Amino acid sequence: MSSALVAIGTAKGLFLARSDDDRRSWSLTGPHFGMSEVYSAAIDTRGGRTRILAGAMSWHWGPMVVRSDDLGATWVDTERGAVRFPEGTDAAVARVWQLAPAPADQPGVVYAGVEPSALFRSTDGGETFSLVEGLWNHPHRKEWQPGGGGQALHTVLPHPTHPDRVLVAMSTGGVYRTTDGGESWSPANRGIEADFLPGDEPEFGQCVHKVARNPQRPEQLFAQNHGGVYRSDDGGDRWVSIVEGLPADFGFPMVADPNVPGSVFVFPIVSGEERFPPERKCRVYRTDDAGATWSALTNGLPADPHYGAVLRDGMCADDADPVGVYFGNRNGEVYATADRGESWQQIAAHLPPVLCVKAAVLPEPA
Repeated sequence: MSSALVAIGTAKGLFLARSDDDRRSWSLTGPHFGMSEVYSAAIDTRGGRTRILAGAMSWHWGPMVVRSDDLGATWVDTERGAVRFPEGTDAAVARVWQLAPAPADQPGVVYAGVEPSALFRSTDGGETFSLVEGLWNHPHRKEWQPGGGGQALHTVLPHPTHPDRVLVAMSTGGVYRTTDGGESWSPANRGIEADFLPGDEPEFGQCVHKVARNPQRPEQLFAQNHGGVYRSDDGGDRWVSIVEGLPADFGFPMVADPNVPGSVFVFPIVSGEERFPPERKCRVYRTDDAGATWSALTNGLPADPHYGAVLRDGMCADDADPVGVYFGNRNGEVYATADRGESWQQIAAHLPPVLCVKAAVLPEPA
């Protein structure tokens, strides 16, 4: 039987949920480093070992990236902080919003997206990071503005087959991509509307909430924006709306099924002014045809009026087949499915507000 691990970042520490029976039952530990806000997490299983990374915000020590190589039994951080701007840079890291291991053919490479919007790269598995100066020095940077949650670079998508290609997204600023290893970056927002900006298709400045892609079809991207759900079939050259069939165009997460190209999961909420699920119903929506149609997935989810919103990294998929999907909400509840959303179970409740959820199937012991 395979084992699975879910890292649950909350407003008061990190919780770890473990299943050793093919995702049927779960045990929970935590909080680890309680009273720290955990906005990002990653479970790095490259090379047959498991390293858990967490971006924690301590109100005493500041933002940290901590790591564990023994499934949370012990934790290590880097002296003076793993992610920090170089001396002489007029900036300081406020939060680590994203931790993203690169594909297996880039062992040791981990990316960190931070606030204020900047990208960092590690080559030692997340122990130390260096600023990607090409993005930091972009001429658009002075015009990027904070979204409602801060000026966050919250999405990092390394290309699965081209190491020099990376796509990032930020609020507000939009989608940017590099094809030369981070030396230069170009906006990739054509077709994405932003009703708070002048013009029909601004080059940049959109408030993108999350971007996802399937590694089997890497040029097809899906984006949830502050008002709008989109697909690109050409790596971000052009975006088209796929909101028809959804009960709202607002939400935060966007999660791809790694086994089924064209299949993604979303959790809609009414609007930026009414951050509750439509009709007060807890529903995940899935498309299997790249957004042409959507299905509501409700079996096992609460039937009573529900008010829990899911944040941009509050929903994720593991790497099993069929895929497991997990989401946590501001109510402190965490739900899981092992069958692509056909049935759900609650695996945690009464936690602090959930900020991020990441999951993986663990390597078999050697």
